Amino acid sequence: MNKLVTATKTKALAAAGDYDAEDTMSESATAGTLWDFDFGDIPGGSIIITKAIAACSVTALTPRLNLCLFTGTPAGNLNDNVANTSPLDATIVAKGYAGRLEFPPMSDLGGDSVAIITPGTAGNLPLTVKCATGTGVINGIVVTQDAITGETAGMNLTIILEGMPL
Repeated sequence: MNKLVTATKTKALAAAGDYDAEDTMSESATAGTLWDFDFGDIPGGSIIITKAIAACSVTALTPRLNLCLFTGTPAGNLNDNVANTSPLDATIVAKGYAGRLEFPPMSDLGGDSVAIITPGTAGNLPLTVKCATGTGVINGIVVTQDAITGETAGMNLTIILEGMPL
C-alpha cells in the first residue's frame, strides 16, 4: 500500500513592488530559481497530487495563484515580479509540462493568507506528475493570476503538495 508523501517549499519573495496579474513569484528579481518539490525516495516515479496549500506570511491578501509543474527544468522567466513566460512551446513536451494547479482566492482569519485545493474543489486535482529522472523532484513556477498590492519584500510564500506515489 502506498503511503502519503508531502513536499514543502518556502521562499522569501523579493516582492520589490506590486505584482501584476501573470507575474512570476520568486526569491530574486534577477536570479530567481524553480520551486523544486522533493518527495524523497521515489526516484523517477510519479506522484498523484491530491492536495495543495499556498500560504503567505502577509495577512489580508486575496490573489489567486497558479503553480505550473514540470518534470524537467523549463525555459522561461524565473525572476520575481516579471511577466511569466512559461510554459513555452519548447517546454511543453521537452521539459515535461505536467499541468497547472489553480488556487482559489487566498483568505485569512487574522493570520497567514491561505488557499487550499483538494479533489473536491476547483483547481485541477488530482494531478499525476512524473518526477525528474533519477530523483523524487517535481519543478514548479508560481504565477499570480491576479495583481497583488499588499505585498511586502521578504514575505514568505509556502507551497505544500501532498499525494501518493505510483
